Amino acid sequence: MAELIRMSEATALALHTMVLVARREAPLSTAELARELGASEAHLSKVMQQLVRAGLLASKRGPNGGYALARPAEETYLLDVYEAFEGPFRRDGCLFAEPVCRQVRCVLGDLVERLRQEAYDHLATTSLRDVADGR
Repeated sequence: MAELIRMSEATALALHTMVLVARREAPLSTAELARELGASEAHLSKVMQQLVRAGLLASKRGPNGGYALARPAEETYLLDVYEAFEGPFRRDGCLFAEPVCRQVRCVLGDLVERLRQEAYDHLATTSLRDVADGR
């Protein structure tokens, strides 16, 4: 399948969840986050578990429990979250998993590679703090 940038719904939820958690000092529950995002609590719960396994969130049980960042927001980048779900970010210039062009030059020129590089640069240099603070 041809795709410019892979981004599943789980990855999009993870990115938004991490920013919401970064904005709060107290831990947030899955139910609170699901309400805020208009997401299924069951689906979000799986996303949260993956974020914990990736070392991006810490979970705390009990009445004051919930999820909090595992490391400071200024040290956690959008790329960290993205790659926890999608794996390494592709920066090559082909839309296909296996190149299909037999031409010397891609029909789209260097457009795909430029767009991917721009997206990568944004994810790699934008911290959760930047987004949480509206920068």
